[in-house]
Amino acid sequence: MSDSEKNSIGKILPVLFGFFVMGFCDVVGISTSYIKIDFNLSETMAGFIPTMVFLWFLLLSVPTAMLMNRIGRKRSVQLSNVITVVGMMIPFFSYNLVTCMIAFALLGIGNTILQVSLNPLLTNVIKGERLTSSLTAGQVIKAVSSFCGPFIAALAAYYFGTWKALFPIFAGITLISSLWLAFTHIPEEKRENPTSGSNASIQKTFSLLKERTLLFLFLGIVAVVGVDVGTNTLAPKLLMERCSMDVATAGYGSSVYFLCRTIGAFIGAVLLMKISEKLYFRTHVILAVAAAIGLFFVSSNIGILILLGLLGYSISTFFPIIYSMAIKHSPDKANEISGLLITGVVGGGITPPLMGLFADMTGSQAGSLIVISFFILYLGSLAFLNRETKRTL
Repeated sequence: MSDSEKNSIGKILPVLFGFFVMGFCDVVGISTSYIKIDFNLSETMAGFIPTMVFLWFLLLSVPTAMLMNRIGRKRSVQLSNVITVVGMMIPFFSYNLVTCMIAFALLGIGNTILQVSLNPLLTNVIKGERLTSSLTAGQVIKAVSSFCGPFIAALAAYYFGTWKALFPIFAGITLISSLWLAFTHIPEEKRENPTSGSNASIQKTFSLLKERTLLFLFLGIVAVVGVDVGTNTLAPKLLMERCSMDVATAGYGSSVYFLCRTIGAFIGAVLLMKISEKLYFRTHVILAVAAAIGLFFVSSNIGILILLGLLGYSISTFFPIIYSMAIKHSPDKANEISGLLITGVVGGGITPPLMGLFADMTGSQAGSLIVISFFILYLGSLAFLNRETKRTL
């Protein structure tokens, strides 16, 4: 290996490690189950915990893109790391409902900044054909982090006597990521003139929703993230309700979901090079609908885990497919569309409160499944029925 290749890998690895930190936002799924028990919350109230994480994607995604143009990508990533470390330490030192809400709000703010800035930072160290494979590797690393979250919580409870020990563990990993990046020289990108108007850019971005095709695709992002976060939150609750599992064991339901989602991303990356997006999208929507229907009726732990895995596998590539549709629809507005679609991650904040409300109304997690199924049906309409988006499929 030449010195230039070693130098390149040395710059790539700390950036890719940031994707592991990006996956920390998914720990809110199993954390919600623990917090609900600790503070005896209703399903509706517990549903607002994930909202504290994902609300910020609506409020901060586009402004973060403007900030990144001013201070640079690396500094934006480091800002996200600082906010994440602070957020993760709060509930470990002071554990009550208010501090948990504050902690998850800071986690959401940090994760929003990270998701907006980390992918562009990767382009500072990788060019050409290797960029796509590196971005895919980053998403796989994020999925592995999401998969590990429930196991870390269970191990923390076993070895340290409290699941809350996962917070300083996550803070420590984030600190390592920050220090590694700080001591890595990464070429600076060209930045926007500080005097340029950010308000005009924000208005220009959101004005894209006036176009029906982009509106439908934006709502598709809201739906797929809603299904993703909703299933992550539902998995342990469903196993506790129907199989009488304790919260630590039930957390493995989320891990099975994320494991199958990771496998689906690998397989999808290969298949999408050989078959059309339209065929892949439609086939996997059918699988997702079948999995959702099955979850209404299955009560065995093996059956539930299989269906959770099938759901994770089926939706694993919906986000990049919809993202690709939007960019292909208006390639001249790629930057604005990218910022807009990241805003759609707010679907992860909308879904859990709705699930909690319906679960309280129905008296079971079937109410939560109704909400998830609604979003899956919307994705089905996007794949099969919407003429306006047909030319993008």
